[in-house]
Amino acid sequence: MIVYEKAFAGKHALITGGLGFVGSALAKRLVSCDARVTLVDSLIPQYGGNLFNIEEIKDKITVNITDVRDPHAMAYLIKGQDYLFNLAGQTSHLDSMNDPFTDLNINSLAQLSILEACRQHNSGIRIVFASTRQLYGKPEYLPVDENHPIRPVDINGINKLSGEWYHLLYNNIYGIQACALRLTNTYGPGMRVKDARQTFLGIWIRNLIEGKPIQVFGDGLQLRDFNYVDDVVDAMLLAATRPEAVGQIYNLGCSEYINLRDLAALMVELFGGGEYRIVPFPPERKAIDIGDYYSDYTKMSHSLGWLPQVPLREGLARSLAYYAEHHRHYWEEK
Repeated sequence: MIVYEKAFAGKHALITGGLGFVGSALAKRLVSCDARVTLVDSLIPQYGGNLFNIEEIKDKITVNITDVRDPHAMAYLIKGQDYLFNLAGQTSHLDSMNDPFTDLNINSLAQLSILEACRQHNSGIRIVFASTRQLYGKPEYLPVDENHPIRPVDINGINKLSGEWYHLLYNNIYGIQACALRLTNTYGPGMRVKDARQTFLGIWIRNLIEGKPIQVFGDGLQLRDFNYVDDVVDAMLLAATRPEAVGQIYNLGCSEYINLRDLAALMVELFGGGEYRIVPFPPERKAIDIGDYYSDYTKMSHSLGWLPQVPLREGLARSLAYYAEHHRHYWEEK
């Protein structure tokens, strides 16, 4: 049983990227814990922000349409906050290769600016930073633990790594309590599904609903692990409240890993129709593919007591049902 609800009652929590997938799910949980929640999101169309994600709590939160690259706005918003869940980021690995400077500005420079605002205006804030497993690159061994070598294969991984280490530096030098969670494939209701910018599962779900085949790149035998969004929210709230987490890096992950061919077959089965096809890797995606990956999350489990609770089959079924009902809010129908 995860217990953290009382820690947030009456507290002020700021979520960057708050209209996005994980940010909005986190906001809903914080509202249920009686926190005073402010969301920051740029609503730039290429990213994951969607006002429908907060439809059920829109009267219980504050929303500020602001870009995290605006240092003056962020300095103002950080004042008086007890917690900062720093989730805003450019998530597309392919976009990072095609437009590296935008990725640099959002995932690295803006993070430094946010931390400077904390140092100058709210040094007592507690920060959870959403990092990524992508910074490990192609695994040398499996499962990948936090001691694995860091060898990013794309611009996104390098910039997310710098953002992560800025947080740890400000923790170690300035005493601003921060930790980083290295997320693996997070999925669930609210994720971007109009394209593959956030996760390939999104476009797979859209294709099923639109009656198009799922495209599985390569031989389809690449192994992956997945975390349902509710489990990721649990991890973030635990990391924000437990003293053991300060200054730490934690992998998230799941012991239930699966190859992509079997994953596609499972989704077709759960949806009750459709098909998948094995297709060659597009060259630009093959260049940054990491092969097999699944995480060792023992450190998180032993330190904070976190374990993923939602099985993959159940989480996929929930996700498919959600988008079958609400897809008009997530992509334009032709």
